[in-house]
Amino acid sequence: MSKERSAADTILFISTILLLVIGVMMVYSASAVLAFHDYGDSFYYLKRQLIFAILGVVAMVITMNVDYRIWRKAAKPGLILGFILLIIVLIPGIGVVRGGARSWLGISSFGIQPSEFIKIVIIIYLAKMLSEESSEITRFTKGLLPPLLIVGLAFGMIMLQPDLGTGAVLVGASMLMIYIAGARILHLNLLGLTGVVGLVGLILAAPYRLKRITGFLFPWDDPLGAGYQIIQSLYAIGPGGLVGLGLGMSRQKYSYLPEPQTDFIFSILAEELGFIGGILVLFLFMLLLWRGIRIAILAPDKFGSLLATGIVGMIAVQVIINIGVVIGMFPVTGITLPLISAGGSSLTLMLTALGVLLNISRYAR
Repeated sequence: MSKERSAADTILFISTILLLVIGVMMVYSASAVLAFHDYGDSFYYLKRQLIFAILGVVAMVITMNVDYRIWRKAAKPGLILGFILLIIVLIPGIGVVRGGARSWLGISSFGIQPSEFIKIVIIIYLAKMLSEESSEITRFTKGLLPPLLIVGLAFGMIMLQPDLGTGAVLVGASMLMIYIAGARILHLNLLGLTGVVGLVGLILAAPYRLKRITGFLFPWDDPLGAGYQIIQSLYAIGPGGLVGLGLGMSRQKYSYLPEPQTDFIFSILAEELGFIGGILVLFLFMLLLWRGIRIAILAPDKFGSLLATGIVGMIAVQVIINIGVVIGMFPVTGITLPLISAGGSSLTLMLTALGVLLNISRYAR
């Protein structure tokens, strides 16, 4: 076991803080008009973002200095708690409905999303399970099926809310961990085929999902309905040009583009800061993911390697889906951009997970 470093990965830490600062700045710029209209306070979303960003940074500093191996012991209790929260949130009168999904627990505008918590917990539990039973992973029944059942159960409960976007991030990060752990390609290909069939079934089972697909494929057939968000997002990105309209000068945030401070904040960023601003944010994400991959490779044990892989996979999948949606490559899924979008529990938990990743870097070989 290598000795602990005097400091965590500097590049990962700096890129995280820079993305967080850009996020706070863009949340205010994107939400000021909406916040004044809805709450009479143009700083409403900014103040919430600052509160959760500060809490998240404190949590990141704490987890950055706590030996990551302690999470192995907390994996099972955390998993049980996560599933209990997923059950509680589905109870009418307790779970809060926002954006058409019963996915929140809390009071008024403050609350937590159990689905965000379960993502982190599943990653920790899979890292523990796969590192302890790595020799069995090539066998479907004893090695591959147990983690699949856990992921499938969590995904199914998230879909009862329903929240396809968060479920997709959970499955994506989990499958990456299972692949890195040594699962057979044949098994994964069969699972992928099964997943595609299941996804088609989920889309056909809910009319609003099918409407999102048709709106994505043919947005101009229904510009005021299913295609509205994609069209308005492109209207924001296009005029940004090379250097943008200027910070605070977005036109689409004036109630044209829905959710400008969350799902479509990258559209506002591209409109105000242009191609250069968009590339800068993507570059910072690439730096973050590169350092995360390096940490996973250099981790001193398999648990640390798989834990780092899961965290990096979670961030990567979420970034790819969000950017893909705002530029019209994917249907609208309701996924936020990590560290940039307005968030409560999601922002705090993301920074907490990054603190764990930074701690693993302190033990890297």
